[in-house]
Amino acid sequence: MRVLGVDPGLTRCGVGVVDGVAGQSLTMLGVGVVRTPADEQIGARLVLVEQGIETWLDEYRPELVAVERVFSQHNMRTVMGTAQASAVAMLCASRRGIPVALHTPSEVKAAVTGSGRADKAQVGAMVTRLLRLSAPPKPADAADALALAICHIWRAPAQNRLQQAVAAQHATKGRTA
Repeated sequence: MRVLGVDPGLTRCGVGVVDGVAGQSLTMLGVGVVRTPADEQIGARLVLVEQGIETWLDEYRPELVAVERVFSQHNMRTVMGTAQASAVAMLCASRRGIPVALHTPSEVKAAVTGSGRADKAQVGAMVTRLLRLSAPPKPADAADALALAICHIWRAPAQNRLQQAVAAQHATKGRTA
């Protein structure tokens, strides 16, 4: 499975592509950051994020896009920019018919480090180790994007089984009602 991880942000939007399957070695295919100038108008910045993500989708042809689920922060302006960049990533993938999965920051941290409370340095260190890299990807947004892709690859089989079980349960209830 080839997954494009997106750590949404308006100034720095982390992107990383990982290829592999759960239980086997994973391979990083690419990592980077889509940047936009802070002094630019919001509409122009969103266009730059879209163009950057479209370039990654064209180059790597992922089967799925994993995006960090936006969570509430104290700085509403930061939350808005993150949510807008997240929506752009989801739109780009959906426009191409590529499934999108959302993962919370604590879910990603737990999947990659074993602790949902891990800090950025711990996530970067584990991403480096898991992908057999010579150094942690910089900036942290890039490492976080790879962590999102790893999280999805590892959790997708279990999530699929759970969804199938729920669907089967609903189908059974529908026949007995």
